[in-house]
Amino acid sequence: MTPAEPRVLFVGAVQEGRRCLEALLAHGERFAGFVTLDPALAASTSGWVPFDDLAADHGVPLITVRDLNTPENVARVADLRPDLILVIGWTRLLGPALLRLPPLGAIGFHASLLPRYRGRAPVNWALINGERETGNTMFFLDEGVDTGDVIAQRRIPILDADDCATVYEKVSDAATSMLVEHLPVLKAGSAPRIAQDERLATVMPRRRPEEGVIDWTRDARSLFNWVRALTHPYPGAFATLEGRRLFVWKASEVATASGVWETDRPKAGLLIAGPGDSVHVGTGEGLLRLDRVQWTGEAEQPGSALRPLTGAVLGEE
Repeated sequence: MTPAEPRVLFVGAVQEGRRCLEALLAHGERFAGFVTLDPALAASTSGWVPFDDLAADHGVPLITVRDLNTPENVARVADLRPDLILVIGWTRLLGPALLRLPPLGAIGFHASLLPRYRGRAPVNWALINGERETGNTMFFLDEGVDTGDVIAQRRIPILDADDCATVYEKVSDAATSMLVEHLPVLKAGSAPRIAQDERLATVMPRRRPEEGVIDWTRDARSLFNWVRALTHPYPGAFATLEGRRLFVWKASEVATASGVWETDRPKAGLLIAGPGDSVHVGTGEGLLRLDRVQWTGEAEQPGSALRPLTGAVLGEE
């Protein structure tokens, strides 16, 4: 008798998960069910995308939840009898009751080279910290935060042209390729398991929208990283100008001659008219060009729209 095909349950809520799921469906993978967030939580979940259309198109049961770990929702998952749970693009931990359900384990992804950058917003933190490389890790979920045994990793370079959206795009591509490659051994129960080295572990805290304020006393390179780490689809980096909040969605370092301001450095936050119609800002070291900006409640626009305000100082009321 041919052994029964393992029953696979998918859990996800954001674009990375949807892309992986679409790739698996295109490869003919069958699922016991999909789990996603209640649409009412979409506004508070960065990058949320719907999954109801995929469920309907492929005749797969769909469970929407606010909290997957409640006894009621654990029972709903148990009714689907999953042998393997894939958790991709999910922002909440699975509790012990859920982790005990699948005999082949629960598999997750984390957008870093674990054990580095465990925790929240790993791509954003990597950009903020000026990293030149990050990655994606496929691992067995356990009761810790990103502490389970590693199945596979992919390294991802961070280029100056990247921002959080493009890096997450690379992360998503890496997750898809790892999942397609390793799903057969996961379903067979023979996937590799490599324990993480706790001596190398770093844990990053959650980021909140109000923490996006720009400190113009930092150097231009740090602020370039700050802006690209917090840009779309995240809440954005911002400053105040004339009592209004101004978001900076894209910025660039401005090349300046070494030592040019040793005696007369522009004030941090000062708006300066640059070549053509560009607008620069003084920083703690160097200049930053404002490429895309937006006043609260208004449309996004080029940084050149601020040219009439040159001479004003960002961050001063």
